Amino acid sequence: MSDRSESEPQGSRPRGGAVLPGIAGAPAPALLGYAAVRVLGMAILAVAAAVQGKDALRRLNGRWDSVWYVRIAENGYGYDVTLPDGSVHSDLAFFPLLPALERAVSEVLPVGAATAGLVIGWIAAFAAAWGIYAVGAHVAGRRAGVLLAVLWGVYPTAFVQSMAYTETLFTALAAWSLYAVLTDRWITAGTLCALAGLTRPSAAALVAALGVTGLVRLFTRDLTWRTVVGVVVAPLGWLAYVVFVAVRQGSPTAYFEVQAAWGNNIDGGVALARFIGGHLTGPQPLAGVGLIAAIGLLFWVVWLCVKQRQPLPLLVYGAGIVVVSLIGAAYFGSRPRLIMPAFTLLLPAAVALTRPARRTTVAVVALLAVASGAYGAFTLLGSGPP
Repeated sequence: MSDRSESEPQGSRPRGGAVLPGIAGAPAPALLGYAAVRVLGMAILAVAAAVQGKDALRRLNGRWDSVWYVRIAENGYGYDVTLPDGSVHSDLAFFPLLPALERAVSEVLPVGAATAGLVIGWIAAFAAAWGIYAVGAHVAGRRAGVLLAVLWGVYPTAFVQSMAYTETLFTALAAWSLYAVLTDRWITAGTLCALAGLTRPSAAALVAALGVTGLVRLFTRDLTWRTVVGVVVAPLGWLAYVVFVAVRQGSPTAYFEVQAAWGNNIDGGVALARFIGGHLTGPQPLAGVGLIAAIGLLFWVVWLCVKQRQPLPLLVYGAGIVVVSLIGAAYFGSRPRLIMPAFTLLLPAAVALTRPARRTTVAVVALLAVASGAYGAFTLLGSGPP
C-alpha cells in the first residue's frame, strides 16, 4: 500500500530556501536497510574469501578498472598497454572525476589512492542510496522509496557498489540530479549532471533526461531561465572530457577512437546480437535462450516503468541507460553492471513490495540479498571482470 501522503506530491514546487527540498526527509530506514544488505553481501564475500585463502579487500580495490583509476590518480594520464593483437588500451578511456577525488583524499588522509577509492566508493554508495530513496519517496511514497534503495543494494552486481569503481559516484550524482529536476531545482540538476559527465560516459542518458524534459517544458510554455541554464550546463562535463582527449591526441574523434580500441565502440547492438547468436548455434543453445529471456525481461521492466507513468525524466534516464548499455560492443559480462545505475527500473518492484505483509517483504529482500551476495563472491573471487 502506497503512503504517498507522507511525501511531497509528485511534481510539486519547492518551498523555502533549501538547495534540495526534502533532503532531511527521514532517510534513516532506507540507509539502514541499504547498509544491512550490503554488509550481508560483504560478509558472504569475506567468508568465501577466507575459505579459499584469498584477500577479500584486495578484490575490492586492486583489480580490473580500479587499478587504472589508481594509476591515473597517482601519475596522471598517459599510460597505454599494447596487446598481442596490436590494439592499444589507453587510460584516456577512463573519466577523471574518481581519480581526481582519489588523489585529493590520499593527499589529505594518510592513505594511498587505492584505499581512497574504496572510501569514496562507500561514501558515494550511501549518497546514492539516499538520493534513490528521495526519488522513490517523492514519486511513490516513503515506503516505496525505502524499498527502492534497498533493492538497488541487492541488484545482482551490487558487489560493485563496494568496489573502487565509478558506479556509486555516478549513481549518486544522477539520483540527486533527477531529484533536483523533480523538485524544480534546475541549476542544481544541471551542475550535478555535469559532474556525472566527468564520471562515466553513460551520463549521456542523464543529459538526455534533462534535455527532453526541458524541451517538453518549452512546448508547454513552462520554460524558465533556470531550466535553460540547467539544460545548457548539463552536458558540459561530458563534453569537456571529450574535448580534452581530442586536444591531447590531436584528433576531434580521439575519445571514440580510444573507446573503440578497448572494444567499446558503438555498433548499434551488433556485437550483442552476435554473442547471443553464437550461443544459440553453439553447443549450449539454452544459454542463448536464457540471454534472450533476460533481454526480454529487461524490456518488459522498461514497459512497466512506462505503464507506471513515471515522471518523464525518470523514464528517459532509465531507458537511456539501457540503450547505452546495449548498443555498445562491450564485453557482455559487463552489461549488467553498466545497467545498474538505472535504479528507476526497480521502482515497479519497489511499489509491488509495499503491498504484502511486512514479514513477506523482509523475507523476499533477505533472499535477494543472499543471492546477490553469493553471486558477488563468486564473481569477485573468480577470474572474469565484473
